Parts: sequence; structure tokens; C-alpha cells
Amino acid sequence: MTGIGERELVEEIAKALVDLPDEVVVREVQGEQTTVLELRVAPSDLGKVIGKQGRTARSVRTLLGAVGTKLNRRFTLEILE
Repeated sequence: MTGIGERELVEEIAKALVDLPDEVVVREVQGEQTTVLELRVAPSDLGKVIGKQGRTARSVRTLLGAVGTKLNRRFTLEILE
């Protein structure tokens, strides 16, 4: 991906959704075939990044899937409490 990395993409999306953007932390864990992106937000913001019935989280995962297809790599988003 040119310009912005996958970790930064998830971080920027999360910061736009939450009330406490300074508490957003995204950690990238590289595996052989899959990169896991671990997202942490303030407990009060957890619902905002998950969304109703998980729609927001699913949308972010869809974006990562599209990026992964282009880069021939697999990404997984984990939202940690």
C-alpha cells in the first residue's frame, strides 16, 4: 500500500469513530501468511468501533480484506478489551 500502512489505516478509522482518540492503539503482529492488527480503545469507546450488530468492525475488516487482496496478504483485525 502506498502512502499509508495498514496499521495506520485502522488507527485513523478508529480515531475518527471514538470520543477518546488519544487512547487508540493499534499493534501489528506479523505472521508468516497473516498479519494480525490488534486494536485497543478506551472501554467507553468499545461499542463505537464494534457498531450495532458488529457492522462497523465488519466494515473495517472488509477494507482490510480488500487491501490484503491487492497486496496478496491476509489481515485479521482483533478488537481487544
